Amino acid sequence: MKYLYAVLVCALVSISISSPAQNVALTPPMGWNSYNCFGSAVHEDEVKANADYVAKNLKQVGWQYIVVDFLWSYDNPPGSNIGNPFQQRLPDGSYIPWLTMDKWGRLSPQPNKFPSAFGGKGFGPLAEYVHGLGLKFGIHVMRGIPRQAVWAKSPVKGTNGITADMIADTNSKCPWMNHMYGLNMKKPGAQEYLNSILELYADWGVDFIKVDDLSRPYSEPEVEGYYKAIEHCARPIVLSLSPGATPVGETDHLLRNANMWRMADDFWDNWKEITGMMKYAKQWEGVGVQGHWPDCDMIQIGKLSKRGPVGVERYSRFTEDEEYTHMTFWSIFRSPLMLGGNLPENRPFELSLFNNAEVIAVNQQGENPRQLFEKDGKTIWYSHAQGSKDMYVALFNLGEQPQDIDFTFASIGMIGKIAVRDLWKKQDVGIFKQSYHQQVNKHGAVLLKLVAQ
Repeated sequence: MKYLYAVLVCALVSISISSPAQNVALTPPMGWNSYNCFGSAVHEDEVKANADYVAKNLKQVGWQYIVVDFLWSYDNPPGSNIGNPFQQRLPDGSYIPWLTMDKWGRLSPQPNKFPSAFGGKGFGPLAEYVHGLGLKFGIHVMRGIPRQAVWAKSPVKGTNGITADMIADTNSKCPWMNHMYGLNMKKPGAQEYLNSILELYADWGVDFIKVDDLSRPYSEPEVEGYYKAIEHCARPIVLSLSPGATPVGETDHLLRNANMWRMADDFWDNWKEITGMMKYAKQWEGVGVQGHWPDCDMIQIGKLSKRGPVGVERYSRFTEDEEYTHMTFWSIFRSPLMLGGNLPENRPFELSLFNNAEVIAVNQQGENPRQLFEKDGKTIWYSHAQGSKDMYVALFNLGEQPQDIDFTFASIGMIGKIAVRDLWKKQDVGIFKQSYHQQVNKHGAVLLKLVAQ
């Protein structure tokens, strides 16, 4: 009964909300993002190499977005590290390094990093390459308007005489990067500026935008501005908000205006961050519905920090058991799945974590994930398999020793004989009555599918 009530609530929420999710993010978005392995210094050939890998090895199980993360308009020479993202201001008020920007105050890809952008082509050629692989293309953007556009008094496209300095909120600043000012959405021309950048992105062929410095603190007027601009450009584009923690109290607003939003700050390859993410997820339990997904952040598996941003170049510091836990929780909770490592350097084990179609189905087809219990370092989450009476169950051992984890079938609404399948092993375990138990490694996880007989 509790499950049926939850499903009804989710269905009513989905029906009642008018949002861009009518045609995008109907399931949690899946793809690759350049940040965890390249920071601000990714180059076009590296984006293409990762896109090629996804097309060859992962597209068939649902991975599709290729996202260029932050500072693509900032010049990082080949082989450089993440660099200092701060601009310096010269005596005349101008900025160095000067970000690549058009006459309308709209940032464009830096041609030294993205050679196909030469001649004002922007991300169009790279997006076309990604689309040619049968994938979708995305970019990271900082909220607001470039400070250099404000200094230059760049005209706002689609207005009569309004310039960037007239719509900027110069008191609204990102605490960790000085490239942008916020927008005063009450000012004439502010929405038109956002409309103009989304028109540009649509012209390039962008399918996904991750807007940074928007969720902490949460800026309702600017979130709405990006949502309206996406509707204005008339191209289906996923709207992702970053970073967290996004306030839980903004749930209703998020369900009207965004497709995914970060639950926490940047997630990295540290065991305590996995257990912390589970606590954040519990706060958002029951919120994720078609088109709107609380986001656990990117998957920290594979080759990380090749050129920043955190720590030395390395393969993930997670143990194999911890990587199973990482992938299992992101899947059962139905978080968006964005790979953060440099995919061409994956080893067979990493690939096996990403191309298991049965595990991906838990993320893409599970319904109403929720926690069954958490006690003594043991926790269980479960969800319903879409279109059937089958259930997905994830067993997690958060403790420091192997532990036996058990649960009754009645506790998840199942009765009679139950066939149990281990999805990571791709093996049928057997048929059981009343309950199931299994020993789980330290920091490990087991992901099961239960089918009533």
